[in-house]
Amino acid sequence: MSQLALAWLLAQGEAIVPIPGTRRIERVEENVAALDIALSTEELARIRDILPDGAFGARYAGDMIPNWI
Repeated sequence: MSQLALAWLLAQGEAIVPIPGTRRIERVEENVAALDIALSTEELARIRDILPDGAFGARYAGDMIPNWI
C-alpha cells in the first residue's frame, strides 16, 4: 500500500517530493521500489474518482486536519 501511495505522489509532478520515514532497511527498499511502479492515466483517473478530495487517516484528528488536504 505504501508503494502505491508513493507511486501516486511521484506521478503528481516534479514539484512533489515524497519524504517517507522509516526505521528499517526493508521499508527503505520497499519505498524505493515505488519508483518501478508506473501508474497509467486510467489508473490515476480511477484513484481521483475514488478519492476526489484526497485521503487522510487518524494522523489528523477532528479540527486538526490541515486545510490543504
